[in-house]
Amino acid sequence: MSNETKRDVFNDLLEELADANIELDGEGIGFELTNEDKQIYMKDYDAALPDDLPVIPGAVGEILQSAHGQTDLLGVLDTARNGHKVIYPLAWIIANQNTFATAWALGVWRVEETGEIVKLEVEK
Repeated sequence: MSNETKRDVFNDLLEELADANIELDGEGIGFELTNEDKQIYMKDYDAALPDDLPVIPGAVGEILQSAHGQTDLLGVLDTARNGHKVIYPLAWIIANQNTFATAWALGVWRVEETGEIVKLEVEK
């Protein structure tokens, strides 16, 4: 899986078609996409990440990364709810359980502060 979203793949195709149109002074697209070209775009599209990735704060992402594979989602939510100290990341998890659970299940999210896409390492 790449770090491209479905929208990125679509925009790449549009740019390629627009460039071909410019090369011919707007007289058609200039070339036909071959079946091989179409298959490449379809493969890229299928492998791309969804456009609506969950957005979580960096500190919450660090908790998700450290807990994933060591505990289960219920354990993390229980710790957040019953933690001895109320710290920002745990408070955020409780207030945004669905977003956190989506990031957990997908294993990928966008960092709120930077826009960076983070993916969990696949366990081997």
